[in-house]
Amino acid sequence: MSDIKQERTKMISSINDRTLLNNGTDMPWLGFGVYKIKDEQEVVNSVKYALETGYRSIDTASVYGNEEGVGRAIRESGIPRGDIFLTTKVWNDDQRGKRTLEAFEESLKRLKTEYVDLYLIHWPVKDYYKDTWHVMEKIYQSGRARAIGVSNFMIHHLEELKKTASIMPMVNQIKLCPGDTKDELVSYCRENGILVEAYSPLGTGKVFKVPELIDLASKI
Repeated sequence: MSDIKQERTKMISSINDRTLLNNGTDMPWLGFGVYKIKDEQEVVNSVKYALETGYRSIDTASVYGNEEGVGRAIRESGIPRGDIFLTTKVWNDDQRGKRTLEAFEESLKRLKTEYVDLYLIHWPVKDYYKDTWHVMEKIYQSGRARAIGVSNFMIHHLEELKKTASIMPMVNQIKLCPGDTKDELVSYCRENGILVEAYSPLGTGKVFKVPELIDLASKI
């Protein structure tokens, strides 16, 4: 078993535990997402508290509209930038406008950082995501993104990407929670060396209505 596969089979025991992506970049298993958190003081306070608590992975996106606040929180936290794993994403309209590179540079300016640790295609926009990926590869090769990946991609999207990609995604960020486990997609990603990153692990609150979980909770 490769070092990366061995690393991914370890049990998580701490908020500080990390795994290895297929390019050798280490990524925290647990991350703090800022979707729907308002920019400025609200997101600044949220991210600073998350970092104080022990989180070292912060996930934002250009469409969230709070990259400036996220960047400010990271700077004000006093934690070295190199200790924080920062993710952001290119939005659909930028893909359609063929301005992925410009969007990336705008994100860097808002975050006030010279690089991000992970840059993702937010959604597989039909007829555009393959061209977007070619730009993502160039961004990765420039060193301004330590890793690149995708979000909300299904197997057929990844199969299409494989036909023209020179670098396969390091991450596929998907909605994953009890009741929505996407077993085939998860297996596909594992077989192809793509790390699955779950968002909405509590199903935006729906897991609290899953009978099996309610039964388990009642026994605690």
